[in-house]
Amino acid sequence: MSDHDFQNAIAKIKVPMLILDQKWHRLFALGGKPDEVKELEAKESELLKRDAELKKELKDLKKVKENLMASVMSNMEGTSDLVSKKLDDDKRLLEECKERIAAAEDEQKDLPRLTEETNKALMMATMDYCYEKLRTNSTEAEEITNWIKDVRIQLKKNVIRKHNREINNKEIYSYMHDVFGMEVLNLFDMQNGDFYIGIADDKMDSSDKNDASGTSDLSKVELENVDLEAVSKENKENNSDSDDSENKED
Repeated sequence: MSDHDFQNAIAKIKVPMLILDQKWHRLFALGGKPDEVKELEAKESELLKRDAELKKELKDLKKVKENLMASVMSNMEGTSDLVSKKLDDDKRLLEECKERIAAAEDEQKDLPRLTEETNKALMMATMDYCYEKLRTNSTEAEEITNWIKDVRIQLKKNVIRKHNREINNKEIYSYMHDVFGMEVLNLFDMQNGDFYIGIADDKMDSSDKNDASGTSDLSKVELENVDLEAVSKENKENNSDSDDSENKED
């Protein structure tokens, strides 16, 4: 849609008073209202307030006008100086009252147009803010999605590495048992401190298992998208380092 067609379509829209709509205020609940929106909101609020003031003022002035006209009519036929002065004062006040009524009505005539223009401007500022927020949220959500995807892949790789370490520990301890015997192994176990043979999750106490409920069985993680070649390469490098150490010892 061209900008001209868009502006023509916008001009035909009847926009409700936004500052009177609680859902409109909720649009800014998280980020707060930008300065442009605040200025237009304050302007529209003043216009609505002024309209209410003029309505009350006109109501009061018209009541005064009626009283003055009644007083003028009742003193029209008076001949005393006091009555004549009263009549002149009432006529003067009546003219002032009429002028104030005319001025208030003229101002009141412009208020609907000014209020509508301000409300339209407030709608445009609101839309600019909201669509910018939608774009920002979409960009950030996409970045977070990509981050989550990367973390999942790393998690799956580390699950494989974790199991490889556990299996290697079991093999080492089993061979040590076969070569040196349990009596010797028990002696060295006491001397060499804490280590663990088996699945690391089995070592957790009951409180740890409660904290890790639903997440401890990492072996069930799906392995799609895992870079198995990289994991395999790492395993080969680890095995190669082990072989080199054995050759040096020989």
